[in-house]
Amino acid sequence: MSTFAGERLRLASGCMILPDPVAESGLRMSIDHASVRRIARLARLAVADADLPRVAAELSRVLELADQLADAPLDGVEPMAHPHAQALAWRADAVTEGDRADALLALAPDSRGGLYLVPKVIE
Repeated sequence: MSTFAGERLRLASGCMILPDPVAESGLRMSIDHASVRRIARLARLAVADADLPRVAAELSRVLELADQLADAPLDGVEPMAHPHAQALAWRADAVTEGDRADALLALAPDSRGGLYLVPKVIE
């Protein structure tokens, strides 16, 4: 999420992300308070005005972590669905339960043609 100093980035959600003026390189991103309020509303979180600077700093650190992960070298890393080498346990596709439809229908108060009959509840 690198930007040049003074450049703004508008996310699809409408949040504005600004470069942090404190950072020397201009690459560190910070989230403004309006964006924190919008994110909190979307997440249905109550964030007090006094907590806005702290939450903005925490969200900025999350974005920095995402930037670091995006820059990680992935050469030779195989895609995986799970971190552990696992194999699915296959079993034979065989019927283990017999046909019990008649026995289950016999338990119903009323049935007809292999279907359960229930009282009408809506006119």
